[in-house]
Amino acid sequence: MSNVIVVLLDSLNRHMLGAWGGREFDTPSLDRFAATATCFDNHFVGSLPCMPARHDILVGNLDFLWRPWGSIELWEEAITAPLRRKGVTTMLVTDHPHLFEVGGENYHTEFRGWEYLRGHESDPWKTRPDPSWAGTPALPAKRNREQYYNTSRTWFRDELDFPGPRTLDTAARWLDENAHAHESFLLFIDEFDPHEPFDTPAPWADRYDPHWDEDRIIWPPYSVRTVERGVLTEREARHIRANYGSKLSMIDHWFGRLLDSVERNGLTDNTTVIVCTDHGHYLGEKDIFGKPGVPHYETLGHTPLMIRHPGITPSRSSALTTNVDINATLYDLFDATPVYRSHGRSILPLLTGEQTHIREWALAGVWGRWVHVHDGRHKYARAPVAADNMPLAMWSNRWSTMPITPDHPFALPKPDRRARLDFMPGSDVPVIRQPFAPGDPLPFWALGQRPDQHFLFDLHNDPDETENRIGHAEERRLRDLLHAALSDIEAPAEQFTRLGLG
Repeated sequence: MSNVIVVLLDSLNRHMLGAWGGREFDTPSLDRFAATATCFDNHFVGSLPCMPARHDILVGNLDFLWRPWGSIELWEEAITAPLRRKGVTTMLVTDHPHLFEVGGENYHTEFRGWEYLRGHESDPWKTRPDPSWAGTPALPAKRNREQYYNTSRTWFRDELDFPGPRTLDTAARWLDENAHAHESFLLFIDEFDPHEPFDTPAPWADRYDPHWDEDRIIWPPYSVRTVERGVLTEREARHIRANYGSKLSMIDHWFGRLLDSVERNGLTDNTTVIVCTDHGHYLGEKDIFGKPGVPHYETLGHTPLMIRHPGITPSRSSALTTNVDINATLYDLFDATPVYRSHGRSILPLLTGEQTHIREWALAGVWGRWVHVHDGRHKYARAPVAADNMPLAMWSNRWSTMPITPDHPFALPKPDRRARLDFMPGSDVPVIRQPFAPGDPLPFWALGQRPDQHFLFDLHNDPDETENRIGHAEERRLRDLLHAALSDIEAPAEQFTRLGLG
């Protein structure tokens, strides 16, 4: 059996990488890897945001049509389970805090080994600041999330104290110490950078904005019409974008250290390396910042995928792929078979040249928001047709989602007497299906969704998505394709009604 390394870099913007023409920020290590890999030019997200995307990759089932965010459920099995039965060593190295919150249960525990590097974002790592903190290397920044600003970042003393560098350095050392101790392994590196906060030490800080002379803005807003409405000034918007670039270049540097370890340990000829992301991040494109409630424009939804497979000549592929296909590829690489129905198609035949395409459509979305279908050229985003965004139901037996604190104003309502037991496609395990009704407090994912705002873009002729082609001849075909795709995965009946698809 062979080895596989998966490197998931969170919020990695495809259009900013040199392999896809990006010149704004330096990404020499990712470009170096791309030159040795197959780059997939038509790769799109599936379930969003963070945990749903990881569910796509690790479990292989699109999550967003059934629930907004959650753990591995009773009727599911992550790729780590069949690999354990086959004797493959599985190792997780991560600084991703959502894996260790309510709503992220069971992902890390399924690995044979795991290491969590602390302190990213809102990770409840420390209960007090370091009293000896002198202010460096964490440079002055505007106050935002107190857990990170007042507590975690005060414990960072040098670059390797920051979670991203520490995670990739730890993964490289795991290879140095363990690569030849196991007959076969899967190393899954879930690196939360370049996700916000866009906080970097020297020499990365100010690399792309050396003339900024105020406290740095390291937390982007989540907003639309951001500069137009005065949420940010044009100068602040450029500064935040530059700070993302600093973090991107920093994490690229440490990714290069990981590549050095792969080569130093002689793994190039027997190890498949997959580089992917969960989604992109708006940094002023269309005057949008963060991941607010908008359709999946290219910045967020069209993501990089690079795979280096032993013996395969570097190339580019225009085949349509999505994140659940990474899961199916892992099964294929390790010659394993899922015990439940999955939604992915293996990418391996594309790498070997046995096939030129593996799917005719790809679905994507956030629970309670637009549902997108891609055909490799067109993107169709279908909104709910009713003003109340109904009917909606959540399917889960764990009933945990983000936000995680019960006193949060948008905390998930508990199931009530309207709930009934139902069954997921291909499973005999009963699942709680909780319907929502107009006036109910909804999980915050679905709040503010506007009805009847459908979008259709021809990405070949309009890559900047400036012309909404709703009402043109191809709309009926894409609507039928969306219906067929939802039918194929046996999506919940309420989604067809909600979207006005019959």
